Amino acid sequence: MDVKAGDHLVVRGRTVSQPDRNAEVLKVLGADGGPPYQVRWSDDGHEGLFFPGADTSVEKAEKPVKAVKAAKAARKQKQPPQDG
Repeated sequence: MDVKAGDHLVVRGRTVSQPDRNAEVLKVLGADGGPPYQVRWSDDGHEGLFFPGADTSVEKAEKPVKAVKAAKAARKQKQPPQDG
């Protein structure tokens, strides 16, 4: 798996009554985008290490996390000081 921070991992439910689970990748700890991954689960907010199985797929982030952070920092610097 070629995973980057900001991507989402989707673990398919194993039965009809078991919903899919979604986790945001916070950090890639393996070599070359491989596992383990530090993730945050969307259903309960739990953070932990995850080693994906065959029932896991990757949804790529629209923008890399570094680019998003850089854009936020640039916007913050351009804001005029607030009077108060």
